[in-house]
Amino acid sequence: MQIILLERVAGLGQMGEQVRVKNGYARNFLLPRGKALRASEANRKRFERERVQLEARNLELRKEAEGVAGTLEGKSFVAIRQAGETGQLYGSVSTRDIAETLHEGGFTVERSQVRLAHPIKTIGIHDVLISLHPEVEVRVSINVARSADEAERQTRGEDLTSRDRFEEPEEEEARAEDEAEATDAEAETTDEDAA
Repeated sequence: MQIILLERVAGLGQMGEQVRVKNGYARNFLLPRGKALRASEANRKRFERERVQLEARNLELRKEAEGVAGTLEGKSFVAIRQAGETGQLYGSVSTRDIAETLHEGGFTVERSQVRLAHPIKTIGIHDVLISLHPEVEVRVSINVARSADEAERQTRGEDLTSRDRFEEPEEEEARAEDEAEATDAEAETTDEDAA
């Protein structure tokens, strides 16, 4: 189906361009949301009449999005989830979860604005792209952890996915001493064999 874009649509084109899209995409998404018109001579004339208002509306929405982007850029949000010892989540963090986390942080973001290639399935700090406007995108960090304490430790740079993190400091020292003794014993055996 041929359509005329009423705003910039990522992957399709700029405002005013006439492009061909699949019928279902046009009927179910672009046309009902007011992002496009069917390409016809009457709609082309309508677009030209309304172009100034459309550009003004787009500029206003873009300025509003840039204002929000200034406060949102680089922020970090914490999502507490249950996970196994290796850091694998029991479930995942989806676009809906991220939108809710941002809402709890004081930002109104729709889940359709969260750009996530695939759901987050491990603990750690993940960069997520938020599309506030077709021309304005920001990156935020989502710190997925088992508890607020772990989230703080991850922020400081600790890796909580290794199994060694469960050892007590004394156990770590004892293990290191055992490894050092084993290395010394191997070195002595090698020296005796060489003699």
